Amino acid sequence: MRSRASLGLVVLVGLTSLGLACTKSDRLPATGRVKIGFLVKQPEEPWFQNEWKFATAASHDLGFELVKIGTPDGERVLTAIDSLAAQGAQGFIICTPDVRLGPAIVAKARAHGLKVMSVDDQFVGADQKFMDVPHMGISAREIGHSVGRALHEEMRRRGFKPEETGLCVPTRDELDTARERTEGAIEALVAAGFPAVRVYKAPQKTTDVPGGMDAANIILTQHPELKSWLVCGMNDEAVLGAVRAMEGRGLSAPSVIGIGIGGEVARVEFERAQATGLYATVLISPKRHGYETSELLVHWIRDGVSPPPAIFTTGILMTRDTYQQVMKEQGLAE
Repeated sequence: MRSRASLGLVVLVGLTSLGLACTKSDRLPATGRVKIGFLVKQPEEPWFQNEWKFATAASHDLGFELVKIGTPDGERVLTAIDSLAAQGAQGFIICTPDVRLGPAIVAKARAHGLKVMSVDDQFVGADQKFMDVPHMGISAREIGHSVGRALHEEMRRRGFKPEETGLCVPTRDELDTARERTEGAIEALVAAGFPAVRVYKAPQKTTDVPGGMDAANIILTQHPELKSWLVCGMNDEAVLGAVRAMEGRGLSAPSVIGIGIGGEVARVEFERAQATGLYATVLISPKRHGYETSELLVHWIRDGVSPPPAIFTTGILMTRDTYQQVMKEQGLAE
């Protein structure tokens, strides 16, 4: 992440480029193959690797050229856009490393006559409002709702007594997406009849398994009287950390229902011979985010059909019993 001063310079450069945009007409598709870029902020992460995988599949199916570029900071974002223009690209998809770079990215794209679509993280303008740029993102609160509903359904199936059950929620409220997910889960669970007085939250210092474990240990220390637990969190790691904390206190799979969000970490847990308290996860599939965004951008370039202003995807609940089939259906397993 760049310093505020560096970010300001990047935005200034982008806004300066905007002044040039009106002097250039939109770039028309080459008579040959359409070429687009797909820029991601963390190219080493499995999520972004899979987005690239499905974008590549789209390029084969639809007959366009794909340029994949890792852009972990603002300087490299703007350099990548210049490079794409020099290569004759007509547009690009980007998961920006900082949503505040939106004005600079849009200005640079317009200066080169490139069409742009954001994915995962939505551009924010100088007025702190989302920018008018085609976008595909994840509906964090709806995913949270699906977690809450599934927790309640499984709690009823197992016959947990509400007066003996607590909801353990490792939180990371400073992250908008994390807060939307956990608040959505709590909202749906309470709406289904779970007592709000038995919702217990503790902040995570980190978003990994140790962070979830530390937060859960605080909650468990405060409420040793409870015999069974539901667990939700911002991701699989938070929930798995809480499950590990419970295992350390003798709370095993029959008395714990944890539902994560993500899929990759949960899949590894499901492959263990013995079931644990991580009962399920909501798989966030990169398939639409890689394939469909590419398809939309290419149709925009070739046919002049603008993408919808915003598309928000949800997830698919998968358990230890169903994960193999779900992953296969989503193109994430053989």
